[in-house]
Amino acid sequence: MTSATQFNNVQADRTDLHSPSVNDTDTQTEGNEPHPEKRDVEAAPGSKPSPGGWGSDAPDGGTWAWLCVLGAFCTSICSFGWLNTGVGVFQQYYEAGPLRNYSSSNIAWIPSLQIFFMMAMGPIVGKSYDRYGPRYIVLIGTFLHVFGLMMASISKEYYQFMLSQGVCSAIGVAAIFQPGINCINTWFNRKRGAAFGMVAAGSSLGGVIFPIMLSRMIEQIGYGWAMRVCAFLILGLLIVANLTITSRLPPHPTQLTSEQMMQPFRERGFLFLMGGMFFLTFGIFIPVTYIQVEAFQDGMDPNLVQYLVAILNAGSLFGRLLSGWASDKIGKYNTFLMACTATGIFILALWIPGRSSATTVAFAAVFGFTSGAYVSLIGALVAAISPLREIGFRTGLVFLVNSLPGLTTSPIAGAILDNTGSWVGLKVFAGVLCLTGTTFILMTRITHAGLNPTVIF
Repeated sequence: MTSATQFNNVQADRTDLHSPSVNDTDTQTEGNEPHPEKRDVEAAPGSKPSPGGWGSDAPDGGTWAWLCVLGAFCTSICSFGWLNTGVGVFQQYYEAGPLRNYSSSNIAWIPSLQIFFMMAMGPIVGKSYDRYGPRYIVLIGTFLHVFGLMMASISKEYYQFMLSQGVCSAIGVAAIFQPGINCINTWFNRKRGAAFGMVAAGSSLGGVIFPIMLSRMIEQIGYGWAMRVCAFLILGLLIVANLTITSRLPPHPTQLTSEQMMQPFRERGFLFLMGGMFFLTFGIFIPVTYIQVEAFQDGMDPNLVQYLVAILNAGSLFGRLLSGWASDKIGKYNTFLMACTATGIFILALWIPGRSSATTVAFAAVFGFTSGAYVSLIGALVAAISPLREIGFRTGLVFLVNSLPGLTTSPIAGAILDNTGSWVGLKVFAGVLCLTGTTFILMTRITHAGLNPTVIF
């Protein structure tokens, strides 16, 4: 069967696979065998999935594949793009505004809860995706995210910000983000890294747009209306996502056995991957959260301070696109390792000694560029060592492991700052944990590809 015929069949089946009138358990069309392009080879228990071995019949392009990239791009703007704003601009605004009577560490729990719920919901969202597909998950997430932001716009008390922004909106973010990246795996194989890079670029674009929007609008129309405008913009983007995010494969409404659920914890390479992402999450979010706070305290021009997160995310935009493209050429793990090693080095070698406005701006740009791979390649790293039918569950496991450092890293950093009165300890904490996480990812690569650095993996 030619690739063109395969893709036409996929388009013809799309309505059957995603129509609400079709029972979720009967998506393979009237008891017949699924089409050849919908089959995948599942790895035997305990075996090592070969990189790119599954999904080799993916079309790597076509109308619905690129529309799925567009939809996932929109969810990326509204998820990580929004959170990049939350852990930067909101930290500074709340400290100087409505929550000025609370410590830096206490305020940091609000963006930390956002990160926690986004990641801790991973296994639930992932299993729901494997069972029901992306459609209803993204729809529910759209409502929760927008509703949470609308409630934040009328919040006055600490607990109200926690519930609206830290819980409701964050659960919605979890539901919109993960289905998008899971669907990309079903449409792309050889170009998977490039597709992930394009999707992840959305979070950088959001991280450029939202800080500037919020900073300007809070000054001009107040916090409440600034949040409402952002919520309406997010609603428009998520309408596009609801219309375009689709999976090439039908839902897989079967219960995971206890053996399948425990299998990832028996695979040494997957354990190293979870450990690496755990430590990297501790380190990555600290500069995003505190770079504006430090710059403001050091006397940087406030007009320049408000652009630091935007500069960081602008650098990240290019980093995510480049890392996605490079990962298809030299390997997902090879690209990720180089980028995260550079991230840890820049934190220790540039952010610690640099206290002038020029070095702070330079650090924001280079940190954004090198750390871009953290978001753009998470899904690709999991996919490279996982069976296709478990991709949602396994991606969810990685996000669940990331949820603990996501919850605690900003408060821990705030406590270090409050107790020492110095930024050095906070920066050492971030840089060392980034390099520690990179070492664990290196062990995953060695487990699956050996010690030869020239192997594309």
